[in-house]
This record gives sequence, structure tokens and C-alpha cells, in this order.
Amino acid sequence: MKEFDYVIIGGGCAGLSLAYELEINHKLKDKSLAIIEKRKEYKRDKTWSFWKVINHNFEDCVIKSWNNFSINTTQNSHELNSIKFPYQSINSGKFYEKINLKLSSNPNISFFKGLSEINSTNSIIFNSIFKGDLNKSEYWQHFQGIEIETSKNTFDDEILNLMDFNCDQRNDVHFFYTLPFSKNRALIETTWLSDLKDQSLMDYDLQLENYIKNNLGIQNYKINFTERGAIPLFYPSVEKDNRLINIGSAGGMTRLSTGYTFLNIQEHSKYLSKNIENITNKKKYHLGKKYEFLDKIFLKVLKNNPEKMPDIFYKMFQNSASTVIRFLSNKSNIFEDLKIINKMPKIIFLKSLINL
Repeated sequence: MKEFDYVIIGGGCAGLSLAYELEINHKLKDKSLAIIEKRKEYKRDKTWSFWKVINHNFEDCVIKSWNNFSINTTQNSHELNSIKFPYQSINSGKFYEKINLKLSSNPNISFFKGLSEINSTNSIIFNSIFKGDLNKSEYWQHFQGIEIETSKNTFDDEILNLMDFNCDQRNDVHFFYTLPFSKNRALIETTWLSDLKDQSLMDYDLQLENYIKNNLGIQNYKINFTERGAIPLFYPSVEKDNRLINIGSAGGMTRLSTGYTFLNIQEHSKYLSKNIENITNKKKYHLGKKYEFLDKIFLKVLKNNPEKMPDIFYKMFQNSASTVIRFLSNKSNIFEDLKIINKMPKIIFLKSLINL
């Protein structure tokens, strides 16, 4: 079997982002890369969204950008504006198409269905397959979204609704998320922050139908696209192997308090590409110990006080748009961190800190 210098396990967002970064920076001119991916074809299966706090390679894959967003609870609603950091959504279908077209021009890059098809004995392996404890008692951000289209103009496509907590919480944390791509087309998601033990939380179709009809007042629409997923809100187990480097959620690139991952993957990919010649001797890439610590406290509060989370999220967004966006995107300074902390209920967070 053929040997490869590099192997990427998993040809999804993280794996393809790394392969693309290596290719555009000419790191594969004299090196071989095998990408292990089981899927038979690439098609749109996800929508990745984020605040654009850094430049990235995929502006041509952006469905839409927004400068305005809102958050609301059963009692309150708040709108924020951010021209400096627009919120963007990526079409995964266009992302896959762009990267695969680029990779196909390099004969040193090959795709395989399984690791057993190649000789990886001496390869540096980049793994994007999450290997943590996947039992249902852990906390996840699990969701289902549908892109709907209406026959007449229905949505204000200048503002997205980031979190709408005006819905049934069922003793967990539940919100809806609406991204209006145009005046008659939007992605609407039902999102839960909970463990996966309660199957009754997964009646996603009914949740979406009720929300669209009762909250948005839309009676007639067609569904263009459906996506479903579960993002782990815990860190993966780590294998000690000098030749194995974890990427994506498997590499700790998911911000546990938010689930945001896409831009973290892009920054990690740039780091790996820049240091690829000596990567096994480089320091492991982290989002930041500060955020790991703060997210650990935040998740403790979430697990112990789910009924208070809508108000806690709402209070967080009482800061300036720039402050909260930089904090949620791992770019905040100490002064911005203190502004966020100052909005939080002190007793609840102190109890969680003491009981870490």
C-alpha cells in the first residue's frame, strides 16, 4: 500500500480547511496527502455561521452577511448593531465545491474511504473525528434547522434573530435562531443546550412547525433544505501520540459556551500550515486557557440553573455589540472580559466557581 507524508482523517469542515490551507500555501508541492472520508458525494449539509472578527478564505461561499442582530426572551427584546464585525453564514455546499476543485489540481492529494487502504505507519496524522466520551449524560448543543421559502415577502433580511427564548424550555435551555437570507427565504433552527438522554426534546419537526406558525405567523411555506447536528459542549479525550494531531472539535476548536467552531478551525489550519515542516515539535494550539476556564464556569451554571439561562444570555448582550462579539469570538481583552462578568448574576457564578 502507498505511503503518505500526511493523512487527514475526516474530510469535513476541519479536514478540508486544513488541506486547502496546505495547498494554497504550496506545502504539498513535494509532499503527499491522503484524506480519509466515507461520504460518497459532497453536497450542502450544514450552515456555518460566525461573526467575522478575522479575514478568512471563503468570502465567496458566504450566503449573506448581517450588521444587525437581536435576542429576546418572553419579557424583553434587544437589538444590536455591528458594522465592524458582521455576522456571516457559509453555504457548506459551495465550501466543499471550492476546496475540492482546488485540491483536484494536485496529483499529490488522494481521497480514500478508509485508513486501511493506505500505509500510514510513518505519516503525520491529522484527526478530525471526535473521540470523547459520547455518552448521553454529557451536554450538547443539538439542533435541527430548515430553510423555508414563502410566496411573498415575509422577513426583514437586514436583521437576524440570534436567540429567541420565547418558547417551551422543558426544564432545559431552548431557543430558536432565524437567519433571513432574503425577504422570502430564511433558515430557522430549534436549538437545545442539554444532555441527550431525553428523547422527547428531539421532536424537532413539530417544534419548528409550531414556532413558524405560532411565533412567526407564517402558515404557508416550502422547505428547501434541512440540517441536523449535535455539537459536543465538552472536550475530547486526548491520545498521547507525537504523530497524531487533532483538529476541529476533536482538537478543542469548539468554543464550549457557544458552539462556534468555523473561524477557530480556520486559525488552527493557518497555524498548522505555517509550522507544518516542524509541526510535531510545536506547542499545541489552544483557543486560550482563559476561555476554557470561563466556559467551564458558564457550563456549570447552565447545568445547575437552566431556568435562569435566558435571562443570563440576555444580560450578556446588554454590553456593546463589539464587547460581546469579541468575547464570544475569543478576541476579548481583560477590560471586555470584566464588562461581561459584571453583567452576570454574581452569587450563581461564585457558587459554580467554588464547586468546580
